[in-house]
Amino acid sequence: MEEHRSVNFMRLLSDDSTQSTVSSDSCEYYQMDIFDQLPSVQASRPELDRSVHQESEDRLGHGPPCPGPRGKASIQPVRSLAMCMQGKRGARDKRKMHTSSIGFWASWRRSQGINRKRLWEQMGGALARLLPWQNTLHRIEGRFGVGVKAYFVFLRYLVFLNLLHCALTWAFILGPTIVYGRGKSSKPLRVESNDSVLDFFLGSGYLDRSPVFFGFYTRGSLAMACLNTPLLYFVGTLTILLLSIIMIVRRTTVGYKHTWMLGKRYSMNLSYKIFCGWDFTIQDPAAAGLKQSFVRNDLRLFLEEQSFSLREARRTLGQKVRLYLLRFVLNLVVLSLLGGAFYFIYFSAETSLHEHGHHWLVSLFLQYLPPMTIAFINLLLPHIFRTISSFEDYSFTTQVNATLMRSIFLKLASLGIYLFFVLTTTKNQQHLFHCRENQFGREMYKLCIFNFLATFCTAFLLNFPRKLVQERYPTSTLARLLGKQHFLIPFNVLDLVYSQTVSWVGVYYCPLLPLIGTITLVATFYIQKFSVLRCCSAAHRMFRASSSSVLFHFMLLLGLLLAAATLGFNLHQQEDKNTFTCGPFRGETVFNVTEACVESLPRMAQATLRYLTSEAFALPLILAEMIILTSYVSRGRANQKAIERLKDMLVMSSSDKVFLVKQHATILRGRKRRTPVSGCSSPPAEKRLVQEPHPRDEARPSTQT
Repeated sequence: MEEHRSVNFMRLLSDDSTQSTVSSDSCEYYQMDIFDQLPSVQASRPELDRSVHQESEDRLGHGPPCPGPRGKASIQPVRSLAMCMQGKRGARDKRKMHTSSIGFWASWRRSQGINRKRLWEQMGGALARLLPWQNTLHRIEGRFGVGVKAYFVFLRYLVFLNLLHCALTWAFILGPTIVYGRGKSSKPLRVESNDSVLDFFLGSGYLDRSPVFFGFYTRGSLAMACLNTPLLYFVGTLTILLLSIIMIVRRTTVGYKHTWMLGKRYSMNLSYKIFCGWDFTIQDPAAAGLKQSFVRNDLRLFLEEQSFSLREARRTLGQKVRLYLLRFVLNLVVLSLLGGAFYFIYFSAETSLHEHGHHWLVSLFLQYLPPMTIAFINLLLPHIFRTISSFEDYSFTTQVNATLMRSIFLKLASLGIYLFFVLTTTKNQQHLFHCRENQFGREMYKLCIFNFLATFCTAFLLNFPRKLVQERYPTSTLARLLGKQHFLIPFNVLDLVYSQTVSWVGVYYCPLLPLIGTITLVATFYIQKFSVLRCCSAAHRMFRASSSSVLFHFMLLLGLLLAAATLGFNLHQQEDKNTFTCGPFRGETVFNVTEACVESLPRMAQATLRYLTSEAFALPLILAEMIILTSYVSRGRANQKAIERLKDMLVMSSSDKVFLVKQHATILRGRKRRTPVSGCSSPPAEKRLVQEPHPRDEARPSTQT
């Protein structure tokens, strides 16, 4: 019986006959017979058996199901459907019939929804074309792949983020100060006789009295209880930090979902590496050859990790003890290097803060001694960490992750140590400073300026001369020692994270630091563009953009948390001291200003705010968080089950293809053994086979006319 069903199916679709006495409905029935034989249908047969009765009722009412687009695909334009021209014509005719059957208003709403969706897509495409540096990014992507492009996309994102910070600073801080003035006791801003060009690098003199720093702003004429300059200043800074953390957490979580799905498949499925690993944006032949070597090296790396896992499983107890002892000693070396780096930062900061009475050149060097020390340590130690990780007998991926984690800890911890030292020193020696907040803002200003100067000098005084030596004297000993220069994406991203963290830390004490950061980031984009396109060569092991985006934003999130902790620590110090010596909070604290605003509100609002800030609100807040987390965990588990089911469906679809190929091959062999059919008639035996329904088909309703 199975052979008859197969022959009947192929006889209707054969090219040997141009006419058939069997209607299209019977053809659909025989196609359903083949459909019932598919492995995916056989695997889900119990579920189908349970729904046989419902399907029969649906077919009695609406006829056989018609293949075609469903769901979201039904509202797509016909030209974008993945089907042949005849299928598109059929889909268009079905839409016209459906439109005439649903009525005028439903058809109008449907067409308006389609037009609205197309309009949003066109607007999104137009806004995407308006983004700056699109051609530059495509050029970099074509020569170096998507990994290097991810760095520049991340840099452009930081530019947009700082522009948003500038808008908030103007709306909450600088705008009200310009409109309502600084107060009658404030001195006018003018250049004095002792101001010099060095003030631009040190943040002193004219800049110290300008709107760049905290001490410039006063209460002014805007002095209402809940609308005054001090409260706007604090709310503006808090809005910048809160909005930043919301945006970064959102991008981190969205990127993590895609990276988790793609990364798990990428690392486990070897066929994905082979068939889907090519980067079709590469245009340069040399870059294409490097991409081929990258795919080859990626496969080699995968095999090396597999062999490493086997070698790790075969280690004896003595080998494990020796290896753990070696790793313990190397981690002690890493901790010693970190301790020495922190001591040098402490020594340089103490020397810089107690500097006075030297020549202007020596004074400039001592003022910039902490930034230079931090930059030198952050430049040298990551490479030492990379060398140390090679001796720990980890896999290559673990070595890279260990180096990155140690470098991240070094960057943020060195900055945190320096900030803690500056905060505690300025508190204990406040009598030496006219405005303690301005002093802290100057330190952040110098860190930002020196980080940009270091980027400029590295590009034009180190990378460019190195490239010239390699081009003009390629066979020299110096050129061979220098080797090819590659763009190290993780370390350059760490520099961006470091500069953005400095901007967040100093925005409260230096409100115009986001504007300075925007200018330096735009200049950094063009400097790094010159360095990449002119001085660097494409690396043989390219950095994957799928994992880089999440890593970049996670490091940025750590820097933002460091900035929030620094601001909270400083505000806690001001609460203990109970007064500000300069700025909008002169003679009071942030807590006094907010308390005065709360007391001016109605009693109901006061009671509500006090309840929200009390310990009694902690219990319902914790319960609400538990409910939200439980719902998200449940959704995550449900999505994971759906992903697993979709993977099983993909496997079964491949089984269906294998089954259909086997059926096709069997029928072709049977056709060769049969006698060719002449004309439009069919042999009586075949007609009998076609017209005699299968016993299973007798229960099906007939739709023939």
